[in-house]
Amino acid sequence: MNASIDVAIVGGGVIGCACAHAATQAGLRVAVYDAGRIGAGATAAGMGHLVTIDDDPAEFALARLSMTLWRAWSGWAGIERRTTGTLWLAETGKQRDAAHAKLARLRAAGLSAEWLEPSVLASAEPRLARDLAGALRVAGDEVAYGPELAARLAADVRAAGSTVEETCPVAALRDDGLQLANGGRVSAGHVLLAAGCDSVHLWPGDAALPLRPRKGQLAITDRYPGYVRHALVELGYIDAAHGDADESVAFNVQPRASGQVLLGSSRSYRDTSPDVDAALLARMVRRAQRFLPDIGALQMLRCWAGFRPAIADGRPAIGRIPGARRGNLWVATGHEGLGLTTATGTASVWLDLLLGRAPAIDPAPYAPDRFMAVPA
Repeated sequence: MNASIDVAIVGGGVIGCACAHAATQAGLRVAVYDAGRIGAGATAAGMGHLVTIDDDPAEFALARLSMTLWRAWSGWAGIERRTTGTLWLAETGKQRDAAHAKLARLRAAGLSAEWLEPSVLASAEPRLARDLAGALRVAGDEVAYGPELAARLAADVRAAGSTVEETCPVAALRDDGLQLANGGRVSAGHVLLAAGCDSVHLWPGDAALPLRPRKGQLAITDRYPGYVRHALVELGYIDAAHGDADESVAFNVQPRASGQVLLGSSRSYRDTSPDVDAALLARMVRRAQRFLPDIGALQMLRCWAGFRPAIADGRPAIGRIPGARRGNLWVATGHEGLGLTTATGTASVWLDLLLGRAPAIDPAPYAPDRFMAVPA
């Protein structure tokens, strides 16, 4: 790597910053460029749930690796973080059966999880509706404030002598670095595209990147310490997250370390406006009242919307961009709502590939060349 910068990274969300942090820890010189502020894009549009998702084996592997790396990270001091565990709530007998299958998968992987019958669930979370079929409790899951995490990673990158540039949009990727929108050029041995929804506009590959912005809305309440104790998610959430419906709503509530309650979630492909959709927000509240009947009495302080980068098959793209002349263009994007969970695992897989090492998990399910058309 004979350029003045070893890696130029486009995107200052938690994915780009985690990759930059891993690279600087490996001794590489890095420069990060973001069109806005660090952590203000897709990272701010997510709920901040560090959660072990297991429905897809590749997603499970990436989440497990990332959770291990997050727990080993030394930069947590002063960051809003809370170990809540997750309750996956079952409304029906069919969902109860699905939860038991999930329980078996988690236990087989050595993770701490247990099934709570309705009577036990009522003690664990007294405000929940009493007609639920039970819940699967996963003990080690956490909630954290994503933009704060991205900012801490970026600060560590700067402290290591590398560069992080905000409000500095990139116009194009080049084989020898970057073309900046202000006319400047950046020389780099390698380039990583981690620009979230903007990645599709900068994608230089031969095949199109099948990424679409997926709008999400969130709301946060005033402080109600102890209102709920766990991150609460309906079991139907995974279907909503992985589905391709133009619009969906699923119950997801978190107790923040501040004592506030964070309410989600919605997903929309059809709505391209950055504004909050009041009707959709009302649907979110109604869905939440199914599980927490008195949540409507809480004082909402703020509602906001943002866009998350979604790829058609539900998996991120991590690896070398196909068709690059020098083979030095890389991508890490398409994490949708799981960017915070999978950031450190993504950084580990990408850096191992760049350095010619064997990644800790199989990188094939995330390979960008899976989007290339196969000749008939």
